[in-house]
Amino acid sequence: QVQLVESGGGLVQAGGSLRLSCAASGRTTSTYTMGWFRQALGKEREFVGGISWSGTPTYSGTYYAEAMKGRFTISRDNAKNTVYLQMNSLKPEDTAVYYCAARREITVVAQPGQYNYWGQGTQVTVSS
Repeated sequence: QVQLVESGGGLVQAGGSLRLSCAASGRTTSTYTMGWFRQALGKEREFVGGISWSGTPTYSGTYYAEAMKGRFTISRDNAKNTVYLQMNSLKPEDTAVYYCAARREITVVAQPGQYNYWGQGTQVTVSS
């Protein structure tokens, strides 16, 4: 079993930045692919991006949804069993609950149903 706990959410003004963390416990997640998703009120869960198990660009690296490219950066520290989501140039439409997820497969995918474990989410609110 893997437990995921997100932190770092909060209220920020448009144009600001936040860094979310996802700490994993239980089984080591160094060989898990990690994804970030978000869900705005009344909307479906949306893929933000993910990082493959190795975390090295020469293998699979990171992948982002188109709307997040250039603004969001995902990284991982396997020694700490933690994945990060750095969000810059935030917009009001980025307001959502952000979730991290883990899957045992080697590739990043955008479908929530392909992830085996989920955190409880952390709220991000961007004011205009």
